Amino acid sequence: MIPVFDGHNDFLLRLFDHPDQRETLWLSEGSEGHLDLPRMVKGGFAGGFFAIYIPSPHDDDAPDYMAAMENPPFALPLPGLIAHEVAQPMALAKAGHLMWMARASNGRFKVCTTVAELRDCLAKGVISGILHMEGAEAIDPGLDALHVFHGMGLRSIGPVWSRPTVFGHGVPFAFPGSPDTGPGLTEAGKRLVTECNRLRIMLDLSHLNEAGFWDVAGLSDAPLVATHSNAHAVTPSTRNLTDRQLAAIRDSGGMVGLNYATSFLRRDGRQSPEMGWEDVLAHMDHLLSILAEDHVGLGSDFDGATVPQGIGDVVGQQALLEAFRAHGYGEALLRKIAHENWFRVLERTWGA
Repeated sequence: MIPVFDGHNDFLLRLFDHPDQRETLWLSEGSEGHLDLPRMVKGGFAGGFFAIYIPSPHDDDAPDYMAAMENPPFALPLPGLIAHEVAQPMALAKAGHLMWMARASNGRFKVCTTVAELRDCLAKGVISGILHMEGAEAIDPGLDALHVFHGMGLRSIGPVWSRPTVFGHGVPFAFPGSPDTGPGLTEAGKRLVTECNRLRIMLDLSHLNEAGFWDVAGLSDAPLVATHSNAHAVTPSTRNLTDRQLAAIRDSGGMVGLNYATSFLRRDGRQSPEMGWEDVLAHMDHLLSILAEDHVGLGSDFDGATVPQGIGDVVGQQALLEAFRAHGYGEALLRKIAHENWFRVLERTWGA
């Protein structure tokens, strides 16, 4: 098996929602969700970014997002901003779950903060995890919490999920639609970019609207990275990247992780797992045509999205690689897509 390093998953949300079941969810092979330690080993999962994501509070008047995404076209409003005082306890709990995963794994999983650690884990067959924030709700405008979480191991952050924060604006879920929605970064958002560059925390541009994307591109001295996004030219979802954005990512030395979410893969925008490889291959072909082979990887969105039936869960990532192989991708390119490009971009962002 070719080891796979993954740009994004939401496994910590499952542990947070079921803390009394976390030993079973993590250490036992299950049929629910996409991830657990035994299935990671079976599927050649070498490691990845584990997201701290803060769900929006339940609102009885909110639209049924899941139902809408099953029946395009749709245009859903952005959820409201969440104050950092509300988000921080949840973020701390999820970081705690990640640290517990390492303790409970009996040496089979390690939280990493350097590329040297990632490479060492790969060589030894230890699964590696990076602490990531999907949306900076837990960070205060003064950025004190950024330093606290950095001290805890945070090495990647997205300024927004698909809702506003004090730092910027996310793209609403819409199909068909453009990522050019709303204003760019706030002044606090610009300070966040500068401080992340100084601390060498990777900035994730997935979920950020186009104006915010260009603000980051103009401010950041690090490679531009979208951990789990696809090609707008193939599937015109607001969450996907335009060719102009892809070119900017390439020119910065950055990369894009292919998102397995069916609503961002399927040309019809439907959130249905009943699909073959055709649309998946079309996205990867398009990404490669603009980004070139050193700037594309995988960003599954496991445990946070509906994925194609051919993948199913983490074990199915090897079936995805086999589909790429049958499509004509050579072994050297497969290794780059599977893990080498992630290590390269992190080395440029974090240092050796």
